[in-house]
Amino acid sequence: MLNDITVVESAISAFNNAALVGPAFLWWSVLMIPLFFMVRLYGNDFIARIGWKTDDLLPKVSVWTVIFVLLWVVLFGGNYAVLRDDLSVLPMVTAVILFLSALFVSSHVRKMPLPHMGWRQWLCVLTAIILIASSDMHAWWGAVLQITAFVLGVVFGRFAGSEMRPMGGCVLIMMTTVFAVLMQPEFFRFGQLGNLTIFHLLAVLVFGITAVAAVVASNVKACNKINNSLFIKLKWLCRVIALLAISLFLLTEAVPVFIGALAMCAIVFALSVYHAKSSMFDLGNKLFAVCLFSFGVITVMPVISALGLIFWMNTKNVNFWHEIKVLL
Repeated sequence: MLNDITVVESAISAFNNAALVGPAFLWWSVLMIPLFFMVRLYGNDFIARIGWKTDDLLPKVSVWTVIFVLLWVVLFGGNYAVLRDDLSVLPMVTAVILFLSALFVSSHVRKMPLPHMGWRQWLCVLTAIILIASSDMHAWWGAVLQITAFVLGVVFGRFAGSEMRPMGGCVLIMMTTVFAVLMQPEFFRFGQLGNLTIFHLLAVLVFGITAVAAVVASNVKACNKINNSLFIKLKWLCRVIALLAISLFLLTEAVPVFIGALAMCAIVFALSVYHAKSSMFDLGNKLFAVCLFSFGVITVMPVISALGLIFWMNTKNVNFWHEIKVLL
């Protein structure tokens, strides 16, 4: 009981309990409100200065979001020495995130010529490899796994026939990152494992539901072919199942339940869009902006929330609340 290692591990665990039990991400986002207000006022001036066109923001916003996600996973992960090495599959999940992120970015810049490799360029490559390797040092194979995943993503993206879809690919990478955060929130400073507050869980649900809704609204075509009586019955059945799944997630905090809840929400949204008389592509863009903003709040990356605000301002206006009611 008084063994030195036991005492030290107990102290570390107590620090986690005190430092991670509160929804710090929420208060950080509240403190960022003045920044978001400035983005609302001067965001378009900034993107004009860097040469972005407001009518073609989706690819640029998606690529930069994925770049920041990759950097966040590499630089921000840390387990306070309590990561469950024997049980965790987090190294594999982070490797998947690195692979997908590298694949996404590389596929969007594949037409750019490779730079001349001088000593400065090789130094940058070496620094990147060291940073990626240091993101998983719990075992010798962890560093090898992360570097291999990143290199394979760059190579496959470079030789891909086309770019990954901006919205779909970006949502996939953000969703995988949120899955990793839910699996082991203490690793990403999101919260105490098994003791997430209602604010943590609601924030994750807001992100997940808006992400699924954005993808569905942007890809499902409106056909208005479902019989109205059948549509109402199916819609209510799926609503009830989705609400039960969401309630179960709030009780269990389990990733499989979260995935099931989002799948049921996707079915509800797909039924609504398919039954509608007109497409909801513009609503999909607005929901993607909300998805970006909420992801930036969860991960405490205000730059991604700022990108979401800028994307919201420069997409076609819709009757947002009316269309949301139709979607639900």
